[in-house]
Amino acid sequence: MRAQGVSAEKPVIVCNEDHRFLIAEQLREAGIEDARILLEPVGRNSAPAIAAAALLVAETDPNAILWLMAADAAITRPEALSEALERASAGAQAGYIMTFGMKPTHPETGYGYIEVGGSVDGIPGVNHVQAFREKPDRVTAERFLQEGGYLWNSGMFVFRVDVLLAEMEKYAPEVIASVRESVAARTGDLFFERLGKEEFASAPDISIDYALAERSSRVAVVPADLGWSDVGSWDALWDISPKDSSGNVAIGDVLLEDAKGCYVRSDKRLTAVAGIEGAVVVVTEDAVLVTHRDRAQDIKKIVDRLKREKRPEAALHNRCYRPWGFYESLISGERFQVKRIVVSPGGKLSLQKHYHRAEHWIVVGGSALVTRDTEQHLVQENESIYLPLGSMHRLENPGKIPLTLIEVQTGAYLGEDDIVRVEDTYNRV
Repeated sequence: MRAQGVSAEKPVIVCNEDHRFLIAEQLREAGIEDARILLEPVGRNSAPAIAAAALLVAETDPNAILWLMAADAAITRPEALSEALERASAGAQAGYIMTFGMKPTHPETGYGYIEVGGSVDGIPGVNHVQAFREKPDRVTAERFLQEGGYLWNSGMFVFRVDVLLAEMEKYAPEVIASVRESVAARTGDLFFERLGKEEFASAPDISIDYALAERSSRVAVVPADLGWSDVGSWDALWDISPKDSSGNVAIGDVLLEDAKGCYVRSDKRLTAVAGIEGAVVVVTEDAVLVTHRDRAQDIKKIVDRLKREKRPEAALHNRCYRPWGFYESLISGERFQVKRIVVSPGGKLSLQKHYHRAEHWIVVGGSALVTRDTEQHLVQENESIYLPLGSMHRLENPGKIPLTLIEVQTGAYLGEDDIVRVEDTYNRV
């Protein structure tokens, strides 16, 4: 984006290793080709992640101004954001670590609050932070709204890199020491940068609020009304989505009858909802969620239970992105599985074999160059090829359009870990 006196350079994305190909694909779809993607080997909350991004940028421009934003925020008033960024950039240039305080519209208990102090001299539209307040109960949130002078803590920050690093040296030295070593030990992997695992894992698991924002005297706030929402729950998605005359949000093949205030999303199959109010219904290929909007935060309990029970749904998506494209499971049963595989133009899977399964590939779009043992075959649309158990094989897309094929797997074991890579363009051997 560009505002008066404010321009954006290439972004730095800090994400979990498991999400790397999904992030890369979303950046490609958005037309962003020069992003730097920094991979966290383990989760250590926001302070180490922010420190890593700042240290990375400091290598080339220690006086750069960074705008830190979480991936799950929505802003519906971009014109107001442009003005707020100008004020925040001015504060950052003056040596402040700027945060954005959102004008509350209701007594929200899912956000932290900022108690606003007096104006910062010489920087219009910027205030000192009197105090950070934890997520309140309902009574306290209503009092905050009634009294005024309190803003939602958006978790967005704007700061000069050298200022942030100096403050972290002062207030969070253990964080910055571990992350500095991790950044120095990073390695390249395709278009990703992997932080040193042992070094990053030794960093304290702490948020930027606790590590720095609540302790530093350099923190200031820009009060703003950006149409902001921390889209961290289905209720938040309902709040920001267009609604029908009964307050319903319907996405996909959905039928509603005498329903009010519901959020209903169906990825493929028909989903009918009748005679209920305030429900959240989400239907995907691998799971169905039904809850009340008032209990949307309880989804975390479900996720925790899935993890405890080691259910694959806790971590795996039906569609899995890879550097060459993606695959998704269509149907599975005893000793068989059917997948759709899409390979981008020029994409190439690893040269591999399987110990427990055979595969049958049917091309339904584009052209496939298939290596099978010592032979190569050009397989066109409506043609197929069989890959016996144990055969060495590779799939490539030599064309200029995406290659789409249906893969039928048969065998005693069909797990993704039954892949023996012999050669790989993406260094995954």
